[in-house]
Amino acid sequence: MKRRNFLKKTILTGTGIIAIPTIVPSSVFGKNAPSNRILIGAIGTGRISRGHDMPGVMQDDQARIVAVCDVDIKRANEARIFVETAYAAKNISQSPQVYQNYLELLENKDLDAVLISTPDHWHAKPVIDAAYAGKNIYVQKPFSYTLREGRLMSDAIAKTGRILQIGTQQRSMEQFRFACELVRNGRIGELKKIKIGLPIDPAGSEEPEMPIPPNLNYDMWLGSTPYVYYTENRVHPQEGYDRPGWLRCEPYCLGMITGWGVHHVDIAHWAMDTELTGPVEIEGTAVYPTSGLWSVHGKYRVQARYANGVQLEICDEFPNGVRFEGSEGWIFVTRGNYAATSSDPTVPSDEKPLQASNPAILTSTIGANEIHLTQSADHHLNWLNSIRTGKPNISPAEVGHRSTSVCILSHIAMKLKRPLHWDPKAEQFRDDKEANSMLSRPEREPYQITPK
Repeated sequence: MKRRNFLKKTILTGTGIIAIPTIVPSSVFGKNAPSNRILIGAIGTGRISRGHDMPGVMQDDQARIVAVCDVDIKRANEARIFVETAYAAKNISQSPQVYQNYLELLENKDLDAVLISTPDHWHAKPVIDAAYAGKNIYVQKPFSYTLREGRLMSDAIAKTGRILQIGTQQRSMEQFRFACELVRNGRIGELKKIKIGLPIDPAGSEEPEMPIPPNLNYDMWLGSTPYVYYTENRVHPQEGYDRPGWLRCEPYCLGMITGWGVHHVDIAHWAMDTELTGPVEIEGTAVYPTSGLWSVHGKYRVQARYANGVQLEICDEFPNGVRFEGSEGWIFVTRGNYAATSSDPTVPSDEKPLQASNPAILTSTIGANEIHLTQSADHHLNWLNSIRTGKPNISPAEVGHRSTSVCILSHIAMKLKRPLHWDPKAEQFRDDKEANSMLSRPEREPYQITPK
């Protein structure tokens, strides 16, 4: 009998069979009843999963992490202990099932949803496979590694009707929502320019080939990317959960332009009401390492123009955050001292999360007849509530795809170092074969994405 079916027992009488309710504990009913729980599998159990995503959903007493999966079985087993310990602190007995292959996890019919906290090059295929397996999805940012992947992912969500939320948690921070409302309601006049500041990653040294740890399915970790020799700083630490090396290796991550850029571009789109489109022109330059294992960009500058005339500039020399410049003033918004994990870079403590050219802007009240943006007090809980109610969440698939797209276009512009003309409706560069060839990349078997 399925877990959501009403529990009954029967008795035989002279007139036939009568069904009567079984006497069951009160915990079976009410808001915490098993029938109301969302059963979740965690795919990828490294730094961001342990520090942010699994704790985020375990706040909710109606959600349960009942499965964990990682290509590094050592990490998967450690995740089981992590989850058991967290639930035990709440007097809950819960031991998740352990997997090394996410496809086997997706075969678990009891699962309602999955957390996908894998490296960037391993977002697209699990998202698509999970959607067609009937699972709701929370996926870390950036949404995709290539633009083609993002389009296939968003289309899969639209086709299957699954609930997907991307981990752009700045939307669930009050200062970012309020900043966007102030801009949307004209508190700085006509919006002219947006400046985004991001950190950069350092270059690294050459790394020797190392034996593949027996606990790691390295071929699967590489996925659709070309096979290269194993070295620990290409993947993740074998001891501990410090910031992993793949974040600095271009085959698996495009660098801070996507890694953190998606957060800030998402806020820029929210403020200027361009969440379902993109720029029409973009150009950029960047410095790349000439040696060493780590190959993502260093210093860089990107400039883009939208059809509404707003100019967007992204540069490592700007303060980390988003600055909106209008005809009558400016607003700057940042995270403050918040960090998703202990190894994330933070803004200096003297940087206020919300600033403006005139302090009166920040005390402005958004009127009843003005634009009010969706409010979310917690990003993971917003996703879980969306699953329960079927109502849209604050960071859905197409919105995540569009903000990620700008960062991917920035990467292409940084590589080509010339102006590019973009058609956001067709999602193609205009008359530019070379640039269009960079919207996707070859995929190694058997890990390629096959559109369904």
